[in-house]
Amino acid sequence: MKKFKHFSRGKTCMNIKRILALMAMLVVLVLAACGGGTEDKENGEEATDSDAGSSDESLVIRLSHNQPLESPEHAGAAKFKEVIEEKSEGKVTVEIFPASQLGSLREQIEGTQMGEINITMQPTAFVTPFVDDVKVIDLPYLWPADAEQTYEVLDSEAGQAVLDTLEAGGFKGLGFWPGGFKLFTTGDKEIHAPEDFKGLDIRVMSSPLLEEQYKLWGANPTMIEYAEVYNSLQQGVVDGHENPLQSIYLNNYHEVQNNIIESYHGIMSYLFMANKAWYDGLSEDVQALIKEAEEAGKTAAREALADTEDEFRQSIIDSGVNYYELTDEEIEKFREVSVPFHEEAYGTPEQQEILKQIKDKIEEVSK
Repeated sequence: MKKFKHFSRGKTCMNIKRILALMAMLVVLVLAACGGGTEDKENGEEATDSDAGSSDESLVIRLSHNQPLESPEHAGAAKFKEVIEEKSEGKVTVEIFPASQLGSLREQIEGTQMGEINITMQPTAFVTPFVDDVKVIDLPYLWPADAEQTYEVLDSEAGQAVLDTLEAGGFKGLGFWPGGFKLFTTGDKEIHAPEDFKGLDIRVMSSPLLEEQYKLWGANPTMIEYAEVYNSLQQGVVDGHENPLQSIYLNNYHEVQNNIIESYHGIMSYLFMANKAWYDGLSEDVQALIKEAEEAGKTAAREALADTEDEFRQSIIDSGVNYYELTDEEIEKFREVSVPFHEEAYGTPEQQEILKQIKDKIEEVSK
């Protein structure tokens, strides 16, 4: 032990300094080796994969959604892919995973939040557990019963205010994609007024707002995964549900429901959104390209929906189910119950401001 006492504090410090210096040199060498072959950009910053489109790097975008290949949503996704790849001359490519290939709707949203999926297209109702503010889109009897007027509101500054709230959940909101107006379906009971829902078990998406909506009308809301809806309706696990025309037709829900009611009580709007960290890391050129392709894809999806809705409606009617449209008087009964619910369900000061913007814009476009 005495030998250790002969070492001076000065020598000990010198040895530590030498060791630290050697470690620093090793770190520099390792970083240089890892960065070999990467050329610096003009501003001196290191080039990254996210600069695809402005360099020789390539970028692959993973895009997921839950709709089948025949759907307007997939037609829009295909257009998004076409524009991206054409405009980037193949430097940016898009891999589309339709029909819930990457998991349930919730799993796809979680995958996007974690960065495993770059972009996803999901109903607002499924996003609300992640970002509560987007539930304004699902408020009952808020939107005009006119698709073009609704699109005008969604594409306005009022709609952008909703998209901006997605950042709180780690998402970048890129746009609202169409699903159409939601309809009621039931197995046996016709629906003409809110009280007709009393005692019925109604399947809803994973959304607290939709649960409260159907409780308000007297129903018993039941959350069932999208993939299980057909079997649940067929087996009588639930008495009915809501979905737009194209979902009812493409998933054959009219085969297991006796009543299809065109109610115009709400819209099925899809959020086209990206992982925010991934999007923010892209070059400005690629971000601009994504925005351009999103606009083209959204337009294509809306046009495809408009072109096919009448065909879907007629096919459902021809199947022999009881198909009818609520009268203006019946809709007014629902509105009387539903409109006061808006401010109760969407009640924080920030939410109230967004709701006001939306209602002001609806009033403007409806004149």
